[in-house]
Amino acid sequence: MKTYRPFLLLSASLLVILALSVLLGRYPTPTLMSWDLLRSDPMARRVVLYLRLPRILTACLLGMALSAAGMVMQMIFRNPLVEPGFLGVSHGAAFGAAFSIIFLGASGIWMQVLAAFFACLGLGLSYFVAKRIRYGGWTLRLVLAGIAVSALFSSTNGLLKYIADPLSQLPEITFWLLGGLSGTTWEKALLILPVVLSALALMLLMRWRLNLLALDDETVFSLGTAPARERTVLLIAAVIATASVVSVAGVVGWIGLIVPHMARRLLGSDAKRALPGAVLIGGIFAVLCDDIGRTAFAGEIPLGILTSLLGALLFLSMMVSRDQELKR
Repeated sequence: MKTYRPFLLLSASLLVILALSVLLGRYPTPTLMSWDLLRSDPMARRVVLYLRLPRILTACLLGMALSAAGMVMQMIFRNPLVEPGFLGVSHGAAFGAAFSIIFLGASGIWMQVLAAFFACLGLGLSYFVAKRIRYGGWTLRLVLAGIAVSALFSSTNGLLKYIADPLSQLPEITFWLLGGLSGTTWEKALLILPVVLSALALMLLMRWRLNLLALDDETVFSLGTAPARERTVLLIAAVIATASVVSVAGVVGWIGLIVPHMARRLLGSDAKRALPGAVLIGGIFAVLCDDIGRTAFAGEIPLGILTSLLGALLFLSMMVSRDQELKR
């Protein structure tokens, strides 16, 4: 029973936060909506059904997808600083979404397809460049390659912003780059739901292999495993999940970096426990950040700003805490 207690607590916390988030908002007042008002007021029911529920569902999927993708990438690349944003995945997906807005009229399906394509391209370019850098260890080379590829996509995003229509297209592209869920509808939420759930299911089913895949190739081969094929499958699942949520929410940073560290600190480094824990913690973190963003002030705070701010503060507190001191 003790083995499952953390997961039960995290699952219960996520359910409670989801239930409270449905009632939390600025209608009719910036407080929790009462159940009596929800039953008696038709406008309150419409706000909950058509505005809050799809947004909360998407925020939960966003946190789960980015956290799982971050955990998978950190273990496969054996680098605790890796997250989708550092390897060109998020910026590549944002470029695909911006390209779709300008040239394809922001079609939902095309946006998701192009976001997934350029997210895979960003990861592939990062890996390709890192393999060909001739100095430094693998961790340094991968970080340098990821920074370069992310900068490349950021510059092309700037070019797309320059040629975009300032009255219609530019505001939408700016939304992707800041990250946010203000325009979320049931259509968008249901569009990414099967993709994200399928990718999460695959990553969770293969979490037993992540501990092996985190080892060097010689050790993995000696244990009778084909590391290249399994790593490719997991990375594709991580990239597709990331691209799907980015196509709806835009670039939302730091969740894929900080949540895996929180999960490992709480549940240990074994991926069999850490990956499911990261999925639950990521859902909680993203929903709480979205709740703060849409209720703290009269004007909404973009989700990407809040996740970056809170994620950086949590990361700094974890790095300077006593139990993170290196053993000499």
